[in-house]
Amino acid sequence: MSGNGQGLSYRDAGVDIDAGNRLVDLIKPLVKATRRPGADADIGGFGGVFDPKAAGFKDPLIVATTDGVGTKLKIAIETGRHDTIGIDLVAMCVNDLVVQGAEPLFFLDYFATGKLAPEVGAKIVAGIAKGCTESGCALIGGETAEMPGMYAEGDYDLAGFSVGAVERGELLPRPDIAPGDVLLGLASSGVHSNGYSLVRRIVELSGLSWDAPAPFHAGQTVGEALLTPTRLYVKPALSVIRETGKVKALAHITGGGLTENLPRVLPKGTIGRIDLDGLPVPPVFRWLAQTGGVAAEEMLRAFNCGIGMVVVCACEHAETVADAFADQGEEVIHLGAIEPGEGAAHVVYDGALDLACPL
Repeated sequence: MSGNGQGLSYRDAGVDIDAGNRLVDLIKPLVKATRRPGADADIGGFGGVFDPKAAGFKDPLIVATTDGVGTKLKIAIETGRHDTIGIDLVAMCVNDLVVQGAEPLFFLDYFATGKLAPEVGAKIVAGIAKGCTESGCALIGGETAEMPGMYAEGDYDLAGFSVGAVERGELLPRPDIAPGDVLLGLASSGVHSNGYSLVRRIVELSGLSWDAPAPFHAGQTVGEALLTPTRLYVKPALSVIRETGKVKALAHITGGGLTENLPRVLPKGTIGRIDLDGLPVPPVFRWLAQTGGVAAEEMLRAFNCGIGMVVVCACEHAETVADAFADQGEEVIHLGAIEPGEGAAHVVYDGALDLACPL
């Protein structure tokens, strides 16, 4: 029985409806800031509405993605830094949209926690709203679930859902990918949001705390550096796709690294040949490999190793496409080319990752 003599309440069971209402009040201006044509960005209804015609599409195909942030969340929780993890959530979804040539239209989030702290939730949603704004999509709704007994107090989980559109006939990858095409890499901002169970294990083995100076990033703590948000490639990629008309495919390099993700856009009977000698490896990956004794093959399957997106284009258009991405502020690395192969598409590496050089 509760102390008020009126029997148990929902709050007595661990769910605070008033806290949920406070969170909604805190995030309303954040959501409104993501307004774009096709969505009014209001929240509070039972569902979000989007009008593709108002967004300028004539005969669109609808593309949908969903993803999470994985155990990178544990670092945000343990460091108390919640302001960028929402950017990761958006990036993991919208980067998967743009590789199909789709423009992100709207985003929804799912936030589950053991005990709702409205100020923490507002920081998380602020990151989500920032990611949406930088990707040109509207945050039109979501769900906040307070579930005592499912999560320890202070713990939470996030899931994201994004929907985009591409005009019929402009879907990527294009069917004319062929041997001789060039592979261009777009630099990552760091580890992004994959492999963090291994990252956390390596940090544990190192004996470093989250607030210790990062050996791989001057001026930041270990926690700050490892919470660097996933790079958002949407606006640069859409600009280059539309400006040049020469992009044949894009591959978002997430879990599985180059080894597993590049073959997803290559036709059967081809290989992606990558020159590792020309791949600049950021210090964070060298530190992870050296501290954890992680083999190069495992690094290439667990992490992006400095390449967050791969672009496929014809050899004669490679310079045009590379220059266009550079004009958008992207660091472009020439990775290799597509060659004839046998059976399922796969990646072949030449050279070696530079994992042993000083940090």
